[in-house]
Amino acid sequence: MKYSRSIIISLITLITTSSFAQDGDSTDYYYQIPDYPEEYNAGTVVARMVDGLGFRYYWGTEGLTADDLNFRPSEGARNVEETINHILSLTQILVNAVNEKPFEGVKVEGLSFEEKRDLTLENIRQASETLKNADGEDLARYNMEFPSVEFPFWNLINGPIADAINHVGQIITFRRTNGNPINQNISVLQGRVRN
Repeated sequence: MKYSRSIIISLITLITTSSFAQDGDSTDYYYQIPDYPEEYNAGTVVARMVDGLGFRYYWGTEGLTADDLNFRPSEGARNVEETINHILSLTQILVNAVNEKPFEGVKVEGLSFEEKRDLTLENIRQASETLKNADGEDLARYNMEFPSVEFPFWNLINGPIADAINHVGQIITFRRTNGNPINQNISVLQGRVRN
């Protein structure tokens, strides 16, 4: 029997998405953006921003090659892997803040790209889940704590969350420049892979 390409792709996407949902594997959690919450509140709105970061990071880093990881657009700029290390640090700040823990750094030495990617996606997922269950008053508890300074939750939004989204955009641009663009079927508006 002859099957059309779109039917085969649809079946593969359905099977893959179903297996991800059943596994609960956080590394595949952002293959598509989770369904949006039923209600709007401070926690669910910020969680949706975090989920948007997760979806973009998932696809921005999916299929990166060793050559992509070493790509540096100019002398003095971070390469892709250094940018990934920075995003991991930003997501650790985020997850520590919503778990009401101080940030004391992240050790990336000895971690493979895949391990850093998995840890980053897990940080994003955990932060989103905590935020979805928070109300407006809870958000005031989620300060960014560093060894010598503390910032309110507001700074978490315009700092690490916005910065991480910005750096994912850089990775997407760098990999495109290096000849390895992201999957063209990604819809960041819908948070889905188009067939």
